[in-house]
Amino acid sequence: MGQVEKTLEELCVERGMRMTEQRRVIARVLESSADHPDVEELYRRSAEVDPRISISTVYRTVKLFEDAGIIERHDFRDGRSRYETVPEEHHDHLIDLKNGTVIEFHSPEIEALQEKIAREHGFKLVDHRLELYGVPLKKEDE
Repeated sequence: MGQVEKTLEELCVERGMRMTEQRRVIARVLESSADHPDVEELYRRSAEVDPRISISTVYRTVKLFEDAGIIERHDFRDGRSRYETVPEEHHDHLIDLKNGTVIEFHSPEIEALQEKIAREHGFKLVDHRLELYGVPLKKEDE
């Protein structure tokens, strides 16, 4: 049987965090986000669930989660930090510069090439982040 993925809340408790109801709401909203929301969007979604949540609570909670290593921050050149839960499996990102959409992808060929390049320079690759930026193809570009 495969390992059951832990919820954000369970990871927080494991790391000794006190889980207030507002932190639980923010964790659930983050976990259920298919996109990579910034703090303002996270606040908007969380406040829909619990109107007592303030933007400063969201900022503090996001910082706490990030410092604990349970969410990742991405800066996709649009001037906003965006967040996602730390993925079970590594993936890279393709960012649409026209509308900000983030596409997650995994490429074994790219992974192998990165390992090869690191080795050629005398390194063992321990981590990396790949972000591709583009605009949708027009008919004449194809």
